Amino acid sequence: MRKLLLILALALAMPGPALAALSVDITKGTFQPLPIAIPDFATTGAAGTVGADIAGVVRADLERSGLFRPIDPKAFVDHTSNINTVPNFANWRTINAQGLTVGSVTAQPDGQLSVEFRLWDVNAGAQIWGQKFSTIPANWRRIAHMISDAIYEHVTGEKGYFDTRIVFISETGTAQKRVKRLAIMDQDGANPIFLTNGSYMVLTPRFNPTAQMIAYMSYIGSKPRVYLFDIEKGQQEVLGNFPNMTFSPRFSPDGNRVVLTLETAGNSDIYIMDLRNRSVQRLTTDPAIDTAPSFSPDGRQIVFESDRGGSQQIYVMNIDGSNQRRISFTPGANGTPVWSPRGDLIAFTKRVGNQFNIGVMRPDGSGENLISSGGKEEGPTWAPNGRVLMFSRSLSGGQGSQIWSVDVTGRNERRVLTPGSASDPAWSPLIQ
Repeated sequence: MRKLLLILALALAMPGPALAALSVDITKGTFQPLPIAIPDFATTGAAGTVGADIAGVVRADLERSGLFRPIDPKAFVDHTSNINTVPNFANWRTINAQGLTVGSVTAQPDGQLSVEFRLWDVNAGAQIWGQKFSTIPANWRRIAHMISDAIYEHVTGEKGYFDTRIVFISETGTAQKRVKRLAIMDQDGANPIFLTNGSYMVLTPRFNPTAQMIAYMSYIGSKPRVYLFDIEKGQQEVLGNFPNMTFSPRFSPDGNRVVLTLETAGNSDIYIMDLRNRSVQRLTTDPAIDTAPSFSPDGRQIVFESDRGGSQQIYVMNIDGSNQRRISFTPGANGTPVWSPRGDLIAFTKRVGNQFNIGVMRPDGSGENLISSGGKEEGPTWAPNGRVLMFSRSLSGGQGSQIWSVDVTGRNERRVLTPGSASDPAWSPLIQ
């Protein structure tokens, strides 16, 4: 349901300097967002308003990143319509644009859309990148996100995160009769779809590496269990024949294993299942509560939370359960850890008294930094480039739970619009 019929990733070259200086250093905590002009893409044939729609999504993607400042089209003194013509850069310098993206959309006789764009360095007068896509009209929004990713990558030097989805828990009803449904949407909140009907509660959804399978806990039947949901087929199956409650699932980086928590007589331990042969291995044996496991990006270690030391804290162990060691030592309770796709940080929820925060730390526990504290924050999830987090925030006054995003510096915090209250987001990898 998400696949493009055809993607032509062709570089569109034009004469000019091979390299340009347009760039943003995303490692700095403070900087000025890069001014970029993105006129509506020119349309040909029966493309209609798709050119304007694509440009609008690209502007919104880049603006939300906090790294770019799309210039209001009302300020443009030039409206480039031919992407195969070198722009008049003086007209764009007049409005202080440093970057310029121009594009076109053409309706093909076979019903496909041909979408092309070029990214220019205005000050250097040089093309940085150009690309062409061909797809069915229904995929125009995804093409826009892919263009945003290309711009982000060629300006920052790192992969973008716009062509992704978020699986989350949609919440409706009163506190006494809360309905929690599994839902999915684009990373910007567009195209929300409900995957379950609300007849049973669902919690803690997590993507596999292909973004086509979701592991989650469901209250179907007599006891809570971990289920797998195939997005393409719309089918779900229980994971394993465990005798008691299972929860907190998460896929390994290669997608071949799932790590989860099994509760027995009030004690919770972490197990790992190989999805290829359904064999199960127990990783923790402590009488305390061990839960919320998350793989390191190389698949060699697992971070988890445990109260074995008297309070909720974060621990790391090898993939076989050996070398279990505590890494969080600052005051407060620390839980729901999740390893960054880059491997450099672990995000977590910190609670001190009634205050909940989202924080990050290095894998050895050093360098703790609290990056969000606007309400009751919990359950962080990483963008695939490891530069942005999403999390749940509950506010006082009965407003319900909302999904927010924040970059690792804590500087750029944004609410992600959802249909009603929402919680427990999980970010997909880049869509293949």
